[in-house]
Amino acid sequence: MSPHPGDPDRSVPGVLWRRDPRGAPIPLVVDSPHNGTDWPDDFDHIVTEAELMTSVDRFVDELFAHAPAVGATLIAAQFPRAYIDANRAEDDLDLALIEGDWPLPVNPGEKTEFGMGVVRRYILKGRPIYGRRLTVDEVMRRLETYHRPYHAAVSEAIGDAHQRFGVAFHLDCHSMKPVGNAMNVDAGAPRPDVVLSDREGVTCDRAFIETAASLLGDRGYRVGINHPYKGAELVARHSDPAAGRHSLQIELNRALYMDVETFEKSAGFDTLKADLDGFLEDLADFVMDRAV
Repeated sequence: MSPHPGDPDRSVPGVLWRRDPRGAPIPLVVDSPHNGTDWPDDFDHIVTEAELMTSVDRFVDELFAHAPAVGATLIAAQFPRAYIDANRAEDDLDLALIEGDWPLPVNPGEKTEFGMGVVRRYILKGRPIYGRRLTVDEVMRRLETYHRPYHAAVSEAIGDAHQRFGVAFHLDCHSMKPVGNAMNVDAGAPRPDVVLSDREGVTCDRAFIETAASLLGDRGYRVGINHPYKGAELVARHSDPAAGRHSLQIELNRALYMDVETFEKSAGFDTLKADLDGFLEDLADFVMDRAV
């Protein structure tokens, strides 16, 4: 269970918690969709928990916990990404995983070829998560219970900010392995400290990604843009720059703050946390300069 109880009026038990601004709000929404480790009872996997943990963006919610103090809304998932992935579209579905006739249209994406659709087929290359196919009812229940409420919460927070300020900024937060593995487009390649993604200029105003990159670079971090990650469903679905809704995905190299073998915090955690606190404070100034 997450250490952050969140706002009891806005949280969805077992699905997500939401922490609202402390003090004056700003039009910034921060979300962490992949840090959940509450394994649902019907998660009938055949892989080890250590294997499942490789897909978890562990501690990302803690790294961005300063967000409410600067006036932002912070939302984090409690369910695991390996069970249902909030950063994939509902129709990004691998039909080879499903027993029976799926009743809705499907549109598998590039990641689905690697077994990483909205319901993952593989946890690592050649390592299936399940020993059987899932039923239509099982998959539908995951979408209805976890995926849709998570997106609804993000949409509500962004909508509230936009209505109040005439603009909304959204930071979708993740972590990444230090080296691309066989399921990634950069297999075998070392990664920078941070990757920022806006789907090649589609999901936010250029000033948002440039400011974020500059603030992180000034703190000594090596920043990559749109490689190996271009941004996925959360920034694609909740952005509309022409209407003043700007979404940016951020990936943090796990080697900065945790032991990638034991999944425990390393000596670098506190340094990164302090730097991200300052990053959020500076980003808050940028956001408020653009509020109507």
